[in-house]
Amino acid sequence: MRTRIIENISDIAADTWNACATHAVEGLNPFCSHGFLYALEKSGCATAKTGWLAQHIILEDKDGALLGATPLYLKSHSLGEYVFDQGWANAYEQAGGNYYPKLQSSIPFSPVTSPRLLSSNPAYKELMLKAAINLAKKLSVSSLHFTFLEQDDVNVMKSHHLLKRNDQQYHWINNNYGSFTEFLEALSSRKRKNILKERACFIQDGIEIEWVQASEITEDCWDHYFEFYLNTAQKKWGRAYLNREFFSLLSENIPDNLLLVMAKRNGRYIAGALNLIGDYILYGRYWGAKEHHKFLHFEICYYQAIEFAIKNKLTKVEAGAQGDHKLSRGYIPTATNSMHWIENPSFRNAIENYLDQERTIIGKDMEYLNKLTPFKNSKK
Repeated sequence: MRTRIIENISDIAADTWNACATHAVEGLNPFCSHGFLYALEKSGCATAKTGWLAQHIILEDKDGALLGATPLYLKSHSLGEYVFDQGWANAYEQAGGNYYPKLQSSIPFSPVTSPRLLSSNPAYKELMLKAAINLAKKLSVSSLHFTFLEQDDVNVMKSHHLLKRNDQQYHWINNNYGSFTEFLEALSSRKRKNILKERACFIQDGIEIEWVQASEITEDCWDHYFEFYLNTAQKKWGRAYLNREFFSLLSENIPDNLLLVMAKRNGRYIAGALNLIGDYILYGRYWGAKEHHKFLHFEICYYQAIEFAIKNKLTKVEAGAQGDHKLSRGYIPTATNSMHWIENPSFRNAIENYLDQERTIIGKDMEYLNKLTPFKNSKK
């Protein structure tokens, strides 16, 4: 067996990459699929020019057959990651070091838990992790980061003394609900009434909601959606990480994984949200609007996602990073994990102490938030 580095995911056949990326239990996560990563690279969203130089690790047998892969990038900044290490970078550089470039194993612009060491074989995962650490040493980078990890990958990395970092997101869990009404019946009376009141608003405003999927998503539909995405991204972050071509490439490469929830008023689209459909999980992503309507964001991003998940018997909805407002709408706190290799021993010790304190704070926050969930059996 051997490992090598590629700078273009197009060097690997989609079917062989996806076979490695398919989890035995959770199936293929669309974000670590060949089609999604290819769309990011081909569109120019995640390239050396934007600070994401691909250094994907490929594990092959003696005949060149693919055994595993790891999406990996040499980065010149910390943007688009959602596990924030800018404070680490500032401290490292104030001490006289160069924090950048660093190596980052993640899905660009997507805070989604998914495999990073793409193989179902623990021994192959081990080999790819060693290859990543060796590459970090060869390139003399300050650090190597694996973010939003599944537990299988965390377990492999523990034995290599990477530092563990915790954070949290809000996920909706499908407890075999037969309908949205049945889900509401699991909530306290006050929370149930609040949601019904919020959901009535878009109807009162004369707004219609559409689910647009797969081949139904035309270029015209993407044009409308991109206008919303661009408008909201620039207001919220001052920049848009994704360009128009990226979305067309999604339709070309992973059409069956796409769901647009679009809002229309007076025959015109006014807002929309993109979701990616996994084998068992719905992933809520980028939202945008050109008109403001009360609670429309909650309807398009959260309630419609729940409706779709129930109808299609999906087990979970992951609605992205941050947002305590998701809690009262049925999305519960869920821990996320990342692992970090730090080259400098003194800096590593400082980061380890910081993470110990951070982990305690996050644990207490999650314990508190779990008492505030809207479900009837929540412990107050």
